[in-house]
Amino acid sequence: MRTIGLIGGLSWESTVIYYQIINQRVRERLGGSHSANSLIWSVDYTTVEDLIFAGRWGEVGELLAGAGARLEAMGAELLLVCSNTFSRVNDEVERAASVPVLHIADAVGAEVSARGMRKVGLLGTRFTMEESFYSDRLAGHGFEVVVPGRDERELVHRVIFDELVRGVLSPSSRDAFVRTIAGLAARGAEAVILGCTEIELLITDKDTAIPLLPSARLHAEAAAAFALVR
Repeated sequence: MRTIGLIGGLSWESTVIYYQIINQRVRERLGGSHSANSLIWSVDYTTVEDLIFAGRWGEVGELLAGAGARLEAMGAELLLVCSNTFSRVNDEVERAASVPVLHIADAVGAEVSARGMRKVGLLGTRFTMEESFYSDRLAGHGFEVVVPGRDERELVHRVIFDELVRGVLSPSSRDAFVRTIAGLAARGAEAVILGCTEIELLITDKDTAIPLLPSARLHAEAAAAFALVR
């Protein structure tokens, strides 16, 4: 079994999902009391949050690339940046590593393609929804990506940073996300990507009329599959 290196704390609320899902999939595959060989480097989220709002992405790339290098030095054979927003610096982490770095958008894109979907919605931070680093990566898998209107984007962005990364799960925010997803469905989206790992703490398929694609879970499952193949 390969050792998985998780660059987490982005935020730790969703890093928990990665650890749980990876270990669950390994136990399901191997049985008994098996669990994954894994390492976690959890950064102080306030540090990186301050950097991204100041537009200092170069420093974010250096910080996360350094985390990846430390994990590799400790024996990681695969690295994951446990975030959609921070996958903006995935290339920097990859350049500093000599082991594979599994991109979260590729894990999501593979699932969309496997389901044969041609048009999906995307929720995430303003960075993820409005910049091209994420949607372009998804588009490489052969489907169209649509995002909410400006007011809805602002609401989703605010809820993520003011509530979800702090562990706050508000029923009113859940209702607002349900309405936003319904709007994307009305525009032809066959499913909606939860393109911020914390969103899946707030909302599930039970809340919506169309499928949700939880990015953290898909990323974690792809990591577990990679770790189990030699």
